[in-house]
Amino acid sequence: QVQLEESGGGLVQSGEGLKLSCVASGNFFRIYTMAWYQQTPGKGRNLIANITNADTVTNYAGTVKGRFTISRDKNTVFLQMNNLQPDDTAVYFCNAWATLTAGFVLPKEYWGRGTQVTVSS
Repeated sequence: QVQLEESGGGLVQSGEGLKLSCVASGNFFRIYTMAWYQQTPGKGRNLIANITNADTVTNYAGTVKGRFTISRDKNTVFLQMNNLQPDDTAVYFCNAWATLTAGFVLPKEYWGRGTQVTVSS
């Protein structure tokens, strides 16, 4: 299995920044794309950024492009969040696709438990 553990959330003021981290651990063969999702109360979980494995291609949601930066060091993914605004208040979840064995197997999706980010105005 794959365990994803997020850290770095907290309470900040508008305009400040935070850096989230997510470490993948467990008995897996390979981690593929890793991502960060944002979930606010009463709403679904929305993809805000992802990064591939081999060529570290990144993609961002329009709401965070230019303010958030996703990066990766092997099986750890980071999210640098700058100029945070109250609308960024949410639980942030780490997501990863991984295979547990070598060979022709399809990756499975795994989730962390989330870390709360609160931005006060």
